[in-house]
Amino acid sequence: MRLSSLWESFRIAAASLRANKLRTVLTLVGIVVGVAAVIAVVTIIKGLDQTVAATFSSQGSTVFSVSKRPQVILSREEMISFNKRKDVTDDDAGAIMRLCPACWRTGVAANTISNLKHGDQRSDNVRVRGVSLSLFAIEDINVEYGRPWSESEAGATRDVCVVGPDVLDNLFVNVPPEQAIGRELRVGGRAFEIVGVAERLGKLFGFSRDNYVLIPHPTYRKVYGARDSIIVFVQAATAEELEATQDQVRTIMRNRRGKTYADEDDGFAVETQAVFLDLYGKATANIYIVTVGVAAISLVVGGIVVMNIMLVSVTERTKEIGVRKAVGANRRDVLTQFLIEAVLLTAIGGAIGVIIGYGLAFALSKAMGFPLLISVLSAVLGVTVSTVVGIVSGLWPAWKASSLDPIEALRAE
Repeated sequence: MRLSSLWESFRIAAASLRANKLRTVLTLVGIVVGVAAVIAVVTIIKGLDQTVAATFSSQGSTVFSVSKRPQVILSREEMISFNKRKDVTDDDAGAIMRLCPACWRTGVAANTISNLKHGDQRSDNVRVRGVSLSLFAIEDINVEYGRPWSESEAGATRDVCVVGPDVLDNLFVNVPPEQAIGRELRVGGRAFEIVGVAERLGKLFGFSRDNYVLIPHPTYRKVYGARDSIIVFVQAATAEELEATQDQVRTIMRNRRGKTYADEDDGFAVETQAVFLDLYGKATANIYIVTVGVAAISLVVGGIVVMNIMLVSVTERTKEIGVRKAVGANRRDVLTQFLIEAVLLTAIGGAIGVIIGYGLAFALSKAMGFPLLISVLSAVLGVTVSTVVGIVSGLWPAWKASSLDPIEALRAE
């Protein structure tokens, strides 16, 4: 008997919403915006989390770098201070290789920005990296077509290079990667032979990770000189040995710079990719907080709108309530009817918000080039929260409707 009464209340509530379509749609807006904002941001950040973690963890948990400046600089004062440090040189890298027994692999890299040309095709602002051969293994750089250069080619400072897929797309239009092997391109006006094409990595935050050229470090020094600081990459044998390996490298570098225990500044930076993950985590945590705040405001506004609309509905349907009570409906039946109407309204808004949120997340993920990770939990949470808003905002109107005196209600015009 109770189930049939609930079903009857549901039917009446649904009929009321259908009878006032425009009012229903306008009432849904606040709920839809709040839920859609949460769903879209949560979905986007989950996709970004996976992409960023995969990108910055590509070196694994056993790799760290030694550089003149840290990878993240937060102020102008820090930049000025770090620029006063001594450069990290090839001699420093050689000392680490000789004196660090815990260092499993060691590699070096130097970076610049240059222009590339092939025939009448030109590509500007391309990252050129002079790297040691060991860096392919340390950074897990996969050469998909062709090969890396050999030790003999690096020792002879041959003008050979491995290019990112974007370089082929920009300079060798409609040329299959395998056919680009052996061809020449000009890096800063100097001819280099392509010996390999690296695996495509895609975009991160809308920026391509494939627009680069790798050349042997000795060749880089011959072309660009040895005036700039380099970055030394060190890989420990296991994650458990990482900290001990860092301590050995730090000791070697401090000794080379004449540092004592009293010197707080090492004069160089020893970092893993965790520095980027920490920075990203703090940034996304703030985004979460802001989004939850915006969504909360939207849902509160939506709840107030629902309450007001329900109060208007009670006023408009006073006579209908009186008729229902006159034919046998009790206070609980009337309260249930209006509460179901409020919950149905907000649940529909939550469901629409989930769909719109996923649609926005899908569009942004395609535009920014990161995977879309749909969470069933976030969808359930969105609908659940909107339903709770419906219950809270519908209680007062439902109680008011159920408290109407049937005789006075029947007299209402």
